[in-house]
Amino acid sequence: MLSPAMLQIAIFGMVAIAAGGVAYVFLYPMLSGQRKTEQRMKAVSQRSVSRANLAKASDNQNRRRQVQDSLKNLENEQKTKKKKYILRDLIAQADVSISVKMFYILSAVSGLVVALLSFFVSQMPIVIIGAFMAGTFGLPRWVLGFLRSRRQKKFLEEFPNAIDIIVRGVKAGLPFNDTIRMIASESAEPVRSEFRDVVESQAIGLTIAEGLQRVYGRMPLPEMNFLTIVISIQSQSGGNLADALGNLSRVLRERKKIQGKIRAMSQEAKSSAAIIASLPFVVMMLVYITTPHYISLLWEEQTGQLMMLGSAIWMSLGVLVMKKMINFDF
Repeated sequence: MLSPAMLQIAIFGMVAIAAGGVAYVFLYPMLSGQRKTEQRMKAVSQRSVSRANLAKASDNQNRRRQVQDSLKNLENEQKTKKKKYILRDLIAQADVSISVKMFYILSAVSGLVVALLSFFVSQMPIVIIGAFMAGTFGLPRWVLGFLRSRRQKKFLEEFPNAIDIIVRGVKAGLPFNDTIRMIASESAEPVRSEFRDVVESQAIGLTIAEGLQRVYGRMPLPEMNFLTIVISIQSQSGGNLADALGNLSRVLRERKKIQGKIRAMSQEAKSSAAIIASLPFVVMMLVYITTPHYISLLWEEQTGQLMMLGSAIWMSLGVLVMKKMINFDF
């Protein structure tokens, strides 16, 4: 059995050993430089991570700058190419298979027919001349604009489906050129014919971006311009084409929904404008049915004919103003 002195010495020795161990754990790294090494390694790793983050941010910034430069170049090209469409462009956009010379001939024939019809209604020279001018320069242009607008509406109805075909094809691993050929062979008109021109332009050495730019010249729509910009940027700076076109398809469908909402909201105003514009003709017909001798002075007397001409002019201006007020550009 240990004596009290030996027991105290043993306890003191154990405490000293424990204190030495604790001191060794905390003081040795500082004395041997291990803590400095760890701190140095930690600083190096943090510096490497920060450098990687800086490099990644620099790459993103360079890519963003490259995209912005591409957009600026495309905008500058469109500004330089932006011009008023000539008659040949309008005929191509309407997809009418006539020449410019034939269009002028048909316009002259239309003017003569309208002038001849107005001669049977009224023998006033000013009325006949006005009818000839309207039939020559107004009616053919209106028909051409109507055909052009109708073709563009058909194109917009099928265009989002064509974008979806490209997105699904690219996600499935098909080359982009094959998806363009699928659209050129399977889509509805006029998308099929326009994208067929893109395929044919590749055969003569043009790129897809240049072929789409030609399509935009025949179909000057913002939606087609979006696709042209996306393909041009992707060809210059790279990127995920499927995601970009998927976002484009989503935007086009949202634009279509908004257009439908705008048409529904403006339909009441259009109906009111149609009723207001038709009231003079309805009143004139009712008065003619009840008392024809009272209203016949308008086309039998020269003063009445002038009054009818002035009323037609003012009413046309009113209809144009109402149309401008209830039609929205979107």
